[in-house]
Amino acid sequence: MPKSVLFRFLAVVLLSASPVLAGAALPETQPEAFAQSTLEATAPIKSSGHLVLFSPVREVNNEIRSESMARLPVTGEGRLYQISRDSSRREAREHYFGLLRDRGAKILFECSGIRCGRSNVWANQIFSQAVLYGRDATQDYMVAGQVAEDGSRWLTSVYTVTRGNLREYVWIEHLKVDAGAAVPGLDSVNNRVFGPVVVPWKGGVTYRFDWQSTDRRKINELARDEGARVVLVGYSGLAADESFNDSMERARQAAESLSEVLAKTGVSRQQQELLIVGPSVVVTDPARQGDRVEVMVITR
Repeated sequence: MPKSVLFRFLAVVLLSASPVLAGAALPETQPEAFAQSTLEATAPIKSSGHLVLFSPVREVNNEIRSESMARLPVTGEGRLYQISRDSSRREAREHYFGLLRDRGAKILFECSGIRCGRSNVWANQIFSQAVLYGRDATQDYMVAGQVAEDGSRWLTSVYTVTRGNLREYVWIEHLKVDAGAAVPGLDSVNNRVFGPVVVPWKGGVTYRFDWQSTDRRKINELARDEGARVVLVGYSGLAADESFNDSMERARQAAESLSEVLAKTGVSRQQQELLIVGPSVVVTDPARQGDRVEVMVITR
């Protein structure tokens, strides 16, 4: 793949992609509940036109408006959880992000706070769960999709909110989409791209990388495919007393160090592409922050 084409492709990935890592859980399996929460209610969902939003919601003349939404034929279940007082929405959200990432799901849309729209609309008109009506500034939503090996398509949406009484809730919808229905963003998922695998790093002259052996094995396995390219994207945080150039240099050195590690394990330098972005690209996902190298494998 020519570098110019690769970098244009990566620009899209960097600005819009969320973590997508391979995992063993089957798409049809309900996401494991956040440990610090209690199941309050379940609701079977079987509809020929279930509303799923892929962009922020608005209400105009009592009608729901969204730039990207779909009424889909689905079968599944909704689950309402109350989060324990000694935990938080943030921790619950990170839990479900991690589960979806490990399954290999693709985050199709996410939002936080008032950018999502009015909590009242989400609670009463989209999810039909009045208990979810909370503060517009303390809510978040994401919807993820996955295509199973048998071709079936699955959507998982996660909405969390803090109510006025400070109680916090999670609403999960896990849905199988009927064959033939068009799902915004899901049908265009590129199965040739694995990752990003997020590898936090520490150090200066020498570097310590924090990543799982399963991720290393998967990268090496995919890299053996003919024509596979391994892309290392170097990120760095910008310290208060640090210049932009110094931060970029730290990111470059860390990415080159990880490149050497991969070369020693069998991923040749000729297969690798390094892209250094340092602190210049801001990612909202809490799992993709700070000093890190994100590794992707692009197969032919």
